[in-house]
Amino acid sequence: MRSYKDHLLLDSCTIKEALLKLNILAGDAILFIVDGENRLIGSITDGDVRRGLLKGVSINNPVTKITQPNPKCIKRGDYDFKKIMDYRKRNYRVLPVIDKKNKIINVINFRLLRSYLPVDAVIMAGGRGTRLQPLTDTMPKPLLKVGDKAIMEHNLDRLALYGIDDYWFSINYLGEQIETFFGNGKNKNLDINYVWEDIPLGTIGAVSKINNFKHDTILITNSDILTNLDYEDFYIDFIEKDADFSVVSIPYKVNIPYAVLENENGNIKSFKEKPTYTYYSNGGIYLMKKELLDYIPKDEFFNATDLIECLIKENKNVISYPLSGYWLDVGKHEDYEKAQEDIKKIKF
Repeated sequence: MRSYKDHLLLDSCTIKEALLKLNILAGDAILFIVDGENRLIGSITDGDVRRGLLKGVSINNPVTKITQPNPKCIKRGDYDFKKIMDYRKRNYRVLPVIDKKNKIINVINFRLLRSYLPVDAVIMAGGRGTRLQPLTDTMPKPLLKVGDKAIMEHNLDRLALYGIDDYWFSINYLGEQIETFFGNGKNKNLDINYVWEDIPLGTIGAVSKINNFKHDTILITNSDILTNLDYEDFYIDFIEKDADFSVVSIPYKVNIPYAVLENENGNIKSFKEKPTYTYYSNGGIYLMKKELLDYIPKDEFFNATDLIECLIKENKNVISYPLSGYWLDVGKHEDYEKAQEDIKKIKF
């Protein structure tokens, strides 16, 4: 994987040095010029070099001779997602991400990413995985392999594909293995932090231990789910409906093999011949506004369903996002076997 630093060039470098880096970047040929503190100064492309040479600039001149000021950029934790969509439509493919001090902390490439969502992600990975024993006797369930990758790595790579780069992993059982496996995320250009559950805190309780989220929207997901969920569409639905909390819901169809009678006071009013009913269940993936953190008690066992019930009572806007794609909860041996077959056919 290319490091974002491959797109950075010091302002003290020459145009010749810039050409060498642009040549390596090939189809992604754009450089962001920075000072010694990594602060963004400008950008250059192959076109800027050509125009400079035509004007008589030497390749041995400082790169600042051809630097274009005020390039398009994204401010970490403070940007309008509509602007991201606009950049994509206008074919801005490679953009620097800067912090409050104008320092470049990442470079995103929409040829490789599907989006850049302003979301923090919490992956719940502290469970014991008892239903998958003996596989989980010496390895935490999130690290069991499906195909050539760990279950949780499938999750992480899918989320990262949508530009989510701030993570908190809630861990407990054999959590040291998860820490060793993923580290701090720098090898994937991600920022991974760890939250230890000293005691089991349910499916969302550990979120109360995090007090440094970077965005106003938090995504929470179980670590043992395989899905090809479109996280951008999920996020857009959340924003457009002005939701406080959104639940990915999984459709289940129930076929009734007989005619179903509809009656009133014992009198048959109508009947449906062998109807099919669709019900929706909790998919274990949520989006929530950061301001709702106050509803999660500190250091207490608390499930996502407890939070949902609480929010409904408070008349918060709790919505469902029906999933039309693939979803599998790898909780039992038969699910794990199914996942091994599905991974050969489903594109994640």
